[in-house]
Amino acid sequence: MAKIQGSEIYEQKYVKYYKKYSGKPLLVLLGFYKGQYHKFLISSIFYLIKHSPALFSSLLIANVINGVIEGGDAAKTAIIVNTGIWLGLLLIHLPANYLHSMYRSRVTRQTEAGLRAALVRKLQELSIPYHTQVQSGRLQSKIIRDVEAIETLSSQMFINVINIVMNLTIMISVTAVKNRTILFFFLLVAPIASFTVIAFRKKISRENRAFRMEMEETSARVMEMVEMVPVTRAHALEDVEKERISRQLEQTAESGYRLDMVQSNFGAVGWVVFQIFQALCLAFTGYLALNGKIMVGDITFYQTGFTTVVNQFTALINLLPVMTKGLESVSSIGEILSSEDIEHNEGKEELEDIRGTYEIYRVAYTYPGTEQKVLNGLTMKVKQGETIAFVGESGAGKSTLLNMLIGFMLPDSGNIRVDGRDLGDINLKSYRRFISVVPQMPLLFTGTLRDNITYGMENVSEEELDRAVEAANLKNFVSNLPDGLDTMIDEHGGNLSGGQRQRISIARAIIRDPKVIILDEATSALDVVSEREIQEALNRLVRGRTTFIVAHRLSTVKNADRIIVLSDGKAVEDGNYNELMEKRGIFYHMEKIQINET
Repeated sequence: MAKIQGSEIYEQKYVKYYKKYSGKPLLVLLGFYKGQYHKFLISSIFYLIKHSPALFSSLLIANVINGVIEGGDAAKTAIIVNTGIWLGLLLIHLPANYLHSMYRSRVTRQTEAGLRAALVRKLQELSIPYHTQVQSGRLQSKIIRDVEAIETLSSQMFINVINIVMNLTIMISVTAVKNRTILFFFLLVAPIASFTVIAFRKKISRENRAFRMEMEETSARVMEMVEMVPVTRAHALEDVEKERISRQLEQTAESGYRLDMVQSNFGAVGWVVFQIFQALCLAFTGYLALNGKIMVGDITFYQTGFTTVVNQFTALINLLPVMTKGLESVSSIGEILSSEDIEHNEGKEELEDIRGTYEIYRVAYTYPGTEQKVLNGLTMKVKQGETIAFVGESGAGKSTLLNMLIGFMLPDSGNIRVDGRDLGDINLKSYRRFISVVPQMPLLFTGTLRDNITYGMENVSEEELDRAVEAANLKNFVSNLPDGLDTMIDEHGGNLSGGQRQRISIARAIIRDPKVIILDEATSALDVVSEREIQEALNRLVRGRTTFIVAHRLSTVKNADRIIVLSDGKAVEDGNYNELMEKRGIFYHMEKIQINET
């Protein structure tokens, strides 16, 4: 429960700042870490302490050189004191490094996990139409690649930026105390750095966005390729698929090349400009020492100090590509977290039980981006315990109607009522506790057979599990497995036949003891023997329950109480098998065609 609440908090925080600072991903990210800034500050302080030997080494070396030039006891004192300080700073390096890493990693890793949890949580809330429109490979890229880019940005921005500011502050402050003329020379670096950033910022941002889009497309294409391997191999299309993916990889590589070149030129220009100033600084401090304005040992300090200033500005400039990539990723995941295409169940009536009566009244629906109505004024009533079969040609609206009965989508007009309650007015999560769906292509995950049957259920007794296994005609299959119900199933049930996968899906439905069953062409992809076994299991499953069936094979719906023929989104025929055959209408001709085909 704590993990879910945590992801909910992250999601709410992100959406809040995304909406507040729309189009300003940097402010969104800053808001995302609100309440944890002090941990980054503590980490930066320990970072400064651990780097203090390098930070103050130039000053200590300069003190020793000046002491040696002065000679006498002052030289001995300078050597002993400055060496002692250096060794003391080295002793605190290890504990400071540990504390720096602990504070930084704890915040960034927890936030990284929280962000991914928030994305997963939001994906579970987004509508089914959203998931059908967005490729899973793109979503995977956002969860993995974009969150990783944000984590990198967080470390760079909240640690390195603070460290850069601290280093610059210390070095410039010491220089200001020792020699203000050289301080002015140091400060010339700032406008040069700003000009370099401005010159490259837009182009880096543009190339980052293009590369991110290409990576998402590549991820989507690769996932499609993996899923299509059996089809590709069966039709000897390996070379075609290789060529298709190769073209996409080449496009991605070209986009990455353009990004690399922009970033490389950006870094090279900055480095050359700063090195020119480095050389000028050496000449300037050498001239001052030659004229007695500063001590000879101070040349080392100022040269090293200017190197520190230049390195900090260089580091700041080099952060631009990382920040651009990270901020682009902030916008990318914002496309998911800020999406309003979700199911709104808050404040709606929660169902404690259902009987399973339905009223479908003048239901119409048109898919976004199209004009033709998939359902067009559909009206019917369903009694408790009735078995209703929907048949018709492809595109008649059968699957759309099933999706509406599940609550995956709501009508554009009209309404669907269950036990007198409008589906749009009830908490659909509570409603779905009383329904079970057996899809055409059963969905199994990597795990044991037991886990797949009892998916999402706790405290299932062995007696309940055995009854479900027997009712689904799985008893003989399970008894022949090496580990019985504890046998591992491969990804998507790859080590099982189609009939075995479907019977597992039916057992999953039976064990939930639902009030409503929805069967979406559950036997269409099976051989005759498997179909007979599945049909026996289905007959046990639907007994006494309100059942909706979409069937391609009309012979499988002979026992339905009513068969409804859909055409152009309307119910054009309604009756049992014998009644429709006697009418010699659309159903009669469909059945005769299938009989002749077999």
